[in-house]
Amino acid sequence: MIGRLTTPDPIELQQIEVMPGALVVWFSGEPKLHGEVVDGTLGLLFDAKGAVQNGQLMLNGKTVNWRVRVTDGGLLLTLVAARALQGDWAGAPQDGRWRLQVNLREQ
Repeated sequence: MIGRLTTPDPIELQQIEVMPGALVVWFSGEPKLHGEVVDGTLGLLFDAKGAVQNGQLMLNGKTVNWRVRVTDGGLLLTLVAARALQGDWAGAPQDGRWRLQVNLREQ
């Protein structure tokens, strides 16, 4: 009982919204985040729980594939396209949740 009171609930991925050239990722709270671009692929690792998901978005009329998968380190969001990608991300609390917007651009 005491352990439950002192251990916070895990952060959960709640929803992903697709926008032209961007993804909006909603969490139950602010997750720890590590992101980097490797060989033109953008990867974001969240210290959070959630379900496997995938989809596509459009960037300058071209398709970008995204996928969320569960890893030992948390949830990994990967964005990949036929050409090299760059991106930036910013998060802020909104409506009692955490909103993270990932903006993409071609390299």
